[in-house]
Amino acid sequence: MSAFEFFFSFYGLVLGLSVAVLATGAARAFKHRKTVRVGWLTLLLATFVALDIATFWDAAWVNFRHLPYSYGLLVGGLVVAVVYFIAASLVFPEAEDTSASLDDHFWANRRTVLTLLIVANLLGVSAQFAANLTRENGAMLIGLYAVNLTIYLVLVGLAIWTKRRWLIAVALGLHIALYAYIAVHTVLWPAPPESPLAQATAETSE
Repeated sequence: MSAFEFFFSFYGLVLGLSVAVLATGAARAFKHRKTVRVGWLTLLLATFVALDIATFWDAAWVNFRHLPYSYGLLVGGLVVAVVYFIAASLVFPEAEDTSASLDDHFWANRRTVLTLLIVANLLGVSAQFAANLTRENGAMLIGLYAVNLTIYLVLVGLAIWTKRRWLIAVALGLHIALYAYIAVHTVLWPAPPESPLAQATAETSE
């Protein structure tokens, strides 16, 4: 096992727990759908958080695999992964919560969840900027990541700020569509793994 594989196994484990929390919450919501109304806003948020975690997980592989292992890298990855875990744990209510609808839970936790995602992305993109400073085509990658981060902040910030259901749906729906497009595009027309295009499209939330 290489030094990076050691780091990535730990980082991936904590991010994987975030996905497990989402899946558990979704299963619990489906199980109790007759007593607690399943709201579409919560399902939309859960989809966005899951895709955001997957995108960030991929970004760690693309941007950090050339770095030497260090304790600082491990701690940095832990901080970002824990922020994601907290956000994921707030998407669905716990079994002991008394919400009559998942939409009620959504309105109570939406801003916290999305703010935590922004924090995780800002921390991650700062590390990715630093990791690409000395790489070939690093300036190009940093520029593309800056554009992607701007789009992310605009859409997620809009979903935090507005109280209108349709506007939240548009903001999160557009980003989910972007993630889906990137996923399909990279499967059908994969770029060479070391090309700038492959590195840039691997991370869309930064």
